[in-house]
Amino acid sequence: MNTFKSILYTGVCLALLAGCTPEKKEQKEDDAATALVKRIVNDKADAFTIEYIQQDNGKDVFELESKDDKIVLRGNNGISVASALNYYLKYYCHQDISWNNMQAHLTETLPVVESKIRKTSPYKYRYYLNYCTFNYTMAWWDWERWQQEIDWMALNGINMPLALTGEEAIWRDVYHTLGFTDKALDAFFSGPAYFSWLWMGNIDGWGGPLPQHWMDTHKDLQKKILAQERSFGMTTVLPAFTGHVPPSFIEKFPNAKVKKTNWGAGFNDVYILDAEDSLFEKIGALFLETQTKEYGTDHFYSADTFNENVPPTNDSTFLSKISGKVFRSMANTDPKAVWVMQGWMFHYNSDFWKPVQMQALFAAVPDDHMIVLDLYSESHPVWKTNDAYYGKPWIWNMLQNFGGNVSMFGRMSNVAEDPSAALHDPKSGKLTGIGLTPEGNEQNPALFELMLENVWQDTPINVDVWLKGYAHRRYGADNPSVVKAWDYLKNTVYNGGLGEGGPESIIVARPTFDVKGHRVLTKLDYDSRELVKGWELFIHVADSFSNSRAFQYDLIDVTRQVLANYASPLQQKIALAYQKKDKVAFQKYSIEFLELIDDMDALLATRQEFLFGKWVTDAQRWGITLEEKNIYEFNARDQVTLWGDKNSELHEYSNRQWSGLLKGFYKPRWEQFFEYTSQSMKQGKKADLVAFEERIKEWEWKWVNTLNNEYQSEPVGNSIDAAKGIYEKYKDKVVKIYVE
Repeated sequence: MNTFKSILYTGVCLALLAGCTPEKKEQKEDDAATALVKRIVNDKADAFTIEYIQQDNGKDVFELESKDDKIVLRGNNGISVASALNYYLKYYCHQDISWNNMQAHLTETLPVVESKIRKTSPYKYRYYLNYCTFNYTMAWWDWERWQQEIDWMALNGINMPLALTGEEAIWRDVYHTLGFTDKALDAFFSGPAYFSWLWMGNIDGWGGPLPQHWMDTHKDLQKKILAQERSFGMTTVLPAFTGHVPPSFIEKFPNAKVKKTNWGAGFNDVYILDAEDSLFEKIGALFLETQTKEYGTDHFYSADTFNENVPPTNDSTFLSKISGKVFRSMANTDPKAVWVMQGWMFHYNSDFWKPVQMQALFAAVPDDHMIVLDLYSESHPVWKTNDAYYGKPWIWNMLQNFGGNVSMFGRMSNVAEDPSAALHDPKSGKLTGIGLTPEGNEQNPALFELMLENVWQDTPINVDVWLKGYAHRRYGADNPSVVKAWDYLKNTVYNGGLGEGGPESIIVARPTFDVKGHRVLTKLDYDSRELVKGWELFIHVADSFSNSRAFQYDLIDVTRQVLANYASPLQQKIALAYQKKDKVAFQKYSIEFLELIDDMDALLATRQEFLFGKWVTDAQRWGITLEEKNIYEFNARDQVTLWGDKNSELHEYSNRQWSGLLKGFYKPRWEQFFEYTSQSMKQGKKADLVAFEERIKEWEWKWVNTLNNEYQSEPVGNSIDAAKGIYEKYKDKVVKIYVE
């Protein structure tokens, strides 16, 4: 007990002492903002000067003006200064800084700001990231990539990022303190592609064992990430203990109240320490003490006790007691602790979480010590049906992407109008921020940029006006055809429905004659022929924007989406030929289908953002031995295909339309399917598709374990030429097939 008292005392001291004095903080923010300006504008950095001002009635603020031949960037912190720079680049220089381009290319003489611009954010918090983003997109990021992302965050006004990198090292150190050996923890730690679900208490061990080298290097990486984020004035959100313990915990503590729970999807049970056990608060204190010692604290902690797991009872007393225990495990160590709770479970398990249960969960935590993330506000706003979280501060978020899937998708009108509508709604309670909570990012940049326009305004965004300016910024010139093309995109792919993420493609589904595959969403919420009209406009102006990297990305993405959509009616022609026993038509259309996959693969090979080989190579680079490289390659292959073993229920959940994966994984599956069903037709038999699925599972598992990265990690070919070639080949087919 004395040891734990000492831990509690040390934790309180560390929590209270974490952070910097105002003088040191301002110096760090000045240095950070100055360095960011240099990274973004390069040799034009001397044309900018930075000044600091006070908040506007407790709200972040920036100013922008021209003075003494300089562009003056003013803000109350580094984020506001960076936001002033981004505003200037967007609205005076017509420059778009995005995932596709983090460099500004400015003219010799910079535009003058005729009159001072002043913007105040109506939102105290601008949240960023989802647990899943750290794996579906960020699993293999190094410091260079993280620095770019933090710059992007600062430029867009984000001030409250979730920060999970390096957490496995904290867990290791905590369990070492409790007497666990590395060998005992091997069955606990997952591989790097699955940390999110380890952290959320869903799985143990899958994709491991986790090398110690990974833990050590990522502890160092996390320190760099946190230092950089805090240097801009960001408030980082670190995790807290939620009860997930190693399988060997019951051997070490046989009298502990440990319960088994199962996330499903074919994974084994995991072990959760009952919050009513005295060890819970002690380990929670040890966790925060250990984490604070390594990473410091901004007093915000993420904890999700029932993520995609239904509590054992809906009894309100029980739920209140549990949340009280979880909160005290934070507050006993850090009296300033604020619990940041993902509200996903209130949507995902809405049948369980009725008003009585939600209020009980919240009741044990003081209002000013909890923030609820309304995780999926653009499609399923829980706040509207549950009294704005019953007095708790909450944040409006755009989720948008599931599984890191590749799909042009979004709900632009909702993103443009709903945040300000909620802000001014008298029923919105303590709405205190907005945020982005995608499972995967680095896709649909227009939608993310549109959402982030809300950071510095409290009125609806006129999407038509905004898109015209966006196209000019993104491509470097104002072009009526491009504006019209974006109008088609706005009314098709960006007028999405309420499904979980965007439509995918039948190509990435496990082969079937059905109109959709298991876990693969193929239903479109728009007329594909309207998207084709937008595609044609992109093609017709392509030569005018051949030097724009952002245009090339968008051109390839639109072309990919048109082909992905075309695959479904083509697949149904194959299915119809099979039903009619038409061998000639079956062969004709199956050959066309396989050729379509090859064409998509070659198209996507021209852009680094769509390369499976880069994903695998980035994974392997973290290994210092062949064994480590193999672990990471397995993780990289498995996550985007099977998401588990050969019988995984989550196969294709994280599917990707990537060059290399299309030709190396999806095409061979379809080839085997067509060969198998063709032979059945020749023999006059009905194909045994259940038997085929069992056979293809074996092939998939072999592919996942074939650890010899043969896939290109650098782009090949010219994007403009590739897209124009696809257009000439498919322009008539993609329209004709929808009217036959």
